[in-house]
Amino acid sequence: MLASRRSRVALFIHITARASLQVTIAFLRKKHLACPFFIPCEILNDGSWPHPSRLPLGAGWSGACGATGQQLPADAAHIRDFCNLGYATACPHLPPARDWDAVRFVIARTSTEQVTLRYACELDHTPVVHGTLIYDLAGECWRDPHPDVRVNRLAASYLLAYRMRQGGVSL
Repeated sequence: MLASRRSRVALFIHITARASLQVTIAFLRKKHLACPFFIPCEILNDGSWPHPSRLPLGAGWSGACGATGQQLPADAAHIRDFCNLGYATACPHLPPARDWDAVRFVIARTSTEQVTLRYACELDHTPVVHGTLIYDLAGECWRDPHPDVRVNRLAASYLLAYRMRQGGVSL
């Protein structure tokens, strides 16, 4: 495997020696994930992103930075280029010692009673912590919230954007 840390694109080459030579080359596109220090406040529908539903939190969000331990305002460019995307190593607020660089979410299951999310907290593109969060739709609450408030906050934002796209909730 050849990997470029700068572009975060991996190249895998598989060669099979048989009667004919078969070579498989696959490129993995770089993935953007939510910054664990981002404090989402409101969904942005300002056209900043061409495909907002593909963003790590299911939409573009306005918000603040919590990297210093305090909620600090961030300008629109900073939020667009760093906060909403994670792995923002050029971000001036990112602490040098941190548990995670980014958090990834995906909807695992939905029913009329609950929505199940899977999450992975990553450091240097490697999962460090992962698990499942279950949201109770009748009670409008997490069944067993994550012990880290940052994961819960980002999961709630991801879930809200998902439910809005599905027509299950409106602002």
